[in-house]
Amino acid sequence: MALTIISLMKQVPVASEMRMGDDGLMDRTKAKSIINIDCAYGLEAGLQLKNEIEDAKLIVCSMGPPSFTESLTKALALGYDEAYLLSDRKLGGSDTYATGLALATLLKYLGFGKGQNEDFIIVAGRQTSDGDTAHVPSQVAENMGIPQGTFIETANYTDGRIHAKRIIEGGYQMMSMPLPCAMSFTPTGIDPRRPKLSGAIKASNAEIKIFSIDDIGLSDEFIGLGTPGESGSPTIVSKVATIKSERAPAKMAKGHTENELLESFYADFAEGKNSLEVKEKKAKKEKARDESLKVIDFRNGASGILTWAEVVKGQISRPSLELLTPARNLANSLDEGTKVTTLIIGKDVGELAKELIAYGADEVIIVDDERLEEYRILPFSETFKQVIKDINPEIALFAATTAGRELAPRIGVKTDSGVTADCTELIIGEHKHRNKQTKEQVIYAPILESRRPTYGESKLATIIGFVCPQISTARAGTFEVPTKDESREGKISSFTPNLEKKEFVSEIIETVIGEAGGQALFEADIIVAGGRGTASDDMKLVKDLADALQEQGINAQWAASRVMVDEGVSEYAQQIGQTGKTVRPKVYIAIGISGAVQHIAGIKESEIIIAINNNIKETIFANSDFGIVGEYEDILPELIEKVKSGFTFGLKAEK
Repeated sequence: MALTIISLMKQVPVASEMRMGDDGLMDRTKAKSIINIDCAYGLEAGLQLKNEIEDAKLIVCSMGPPSFTESLTKALALGYDEAYLLSDRKLGGSDTYATGLALATLLKYLGFGKGQNEDFIIVAGRQTSDGDTAHVPSQVAENMGIPQGTFIETANYTDGRIHAKRIIEGGYQMMSMPLPCAMSFTPTGIDPRRPKLSGAIKASNAEIKIFSIDDIGLSDEFIGLGTPGESGSPTIVSKVATIKSERAPAKMAKGHTENELLESFYADFAEGKNSLEVKEKKAKKEKARDESLKVIDFRNGASGILTWAEVVKGQISRPSLELLTPARNLANSLDEGTKVTTLIIGKDVGELAKELIAYGADEVIIVDDERLEEYRILPFSETFKQVIKDINPEIALFAATTAGRELAPRIGVKTDSGVTADCTELIIGEHKHRNKQTKEQVIYAPILESRRPTYGESKLATIIGFVCPQISTARAGTFEVPTKDESREGKISSFTPNLEKKEFVSEIIETVIGEAGGQALFEADIIVAGGRGTASDDMKLVKDLADALQEQGINAQWAASRVMVDEGVSEYAQQIGQTGKTVRPKVYIAIGISGAVQHIAGIKESEIIIAINNNIKETIFANSDFGIVGEYEDILPELIEKVKSGFTFGLKAEK
């Protein structure tokens, strides 16, 4: 049977047109919808694979309301052969767990993954702009029982296997997967094509097959809006709040020449940034719990917090150490004696256990296996499943690295748990719920409240789940690394998972990671970042400024906005923003960067933000402490010379 290439695609609302409804949740009904940007790259990847496999069949699948047929028709116009839409009101409010289950059930209904047709490849975008979780590709793959590769840049079909380049922190991996398999693509591959007139005419006459959940035999038990203790998705959005800027207006440099502008900037910088006028708020009175309400502890004996220590080049990654800060705080908010347990997987990793205890873990579980020297999604997720079954934690936390963002959702499917992505705040709270049938009101407590920016970083959503372990990933760079205490004592144990041959069907051919392993930006005191406005010289002056600061003994690094990565000017390891790294340097210099909310999300914790741009209307200035309006090619050479003469933005050289 001919190979089938299946593209999973989503139609998303334009974030700027989203509005908050009366219920406090986001209303997308009146917003214009488009094909999700990352999905467009997934569609193109499918077309590229078709070029290599001439007799391959191309199909596109989506889940959503009937209006999604508009985007499916565009996919047909690009050259896809068939289109399918899963549309049912009962799917409304589904979380990523439910979405992955529904799409996998649709594919199985179409004959894939059930032994009828195993020659297929699933392609998808890395993530969607309305959720930015990057969960669904992993969840579909786990539900289908097939290997996966996420954050894929390019892929080729050779000798019955897929050979792909996977972007990771600090570098990339070359990997090989058998068929069937699933891949999600970053927007750094081949630019999506536009449909031809002949394709558009053909698509206008094509049939898009629409199915309900009854058609494909999908129960409503685990889909739709979650209802505590009853049915639906394992996680729900409990509330949404608008994110407000906490930075005072920028001091804007004055002058007509670059020299005048810089002299004004130096004077302003010496005086210090503006202070935010904080209006005194009345302290909110904590509402006392209604003691007449029944309190439900849904944990069913689950206890403790489990974290993952990701190992990069023989060292624990910084985001994994950051993770111990919220883990420790959560443990202190729960039952007395609640433990933080960290799982570390690899080859000869036992010597790192004491370091994890020094940073806050109470127990470290070591899985030492030479086959697991490098991170691989299948054996790692299976190992976690077995450890979770053994220790029964109530919460599991992962850093939102490229590995963590694919590992957590796959584990979530294995444990029937929902997963909340890219969290910036994790606290223990409670949830009040009224049963629609009985009208009884109860309180679910204690419960993990996972808070994450969403809808273009304009809103902060609080997600809660009612299945243990409650799983969340934490945005790297958001939490401080705990203070190391060499005197801390803890338990160190080992675990031997039962791993079958099928867990090792994917191969890592080569891993290329820079000297810093992708950690340098997290540790830099000054970051010099370039955006579209620095494309004229491929960011050379940006890098020269960082080099000049380093020559003065300052821990400085260069970085880039997403557009520079998408255009191939910078590697992904240097990307700052929601889909890159979140950093908190002492000084962040944004050059030629417009200030999209996704970029601001990655820099807002910086102590000082300096913006240099030739357009005073760019939003970056509204999120900065100091601003210079001028041409990149004129300002940077003068600033570099000033640094070479000793100006270091108020920082002292490292000894």
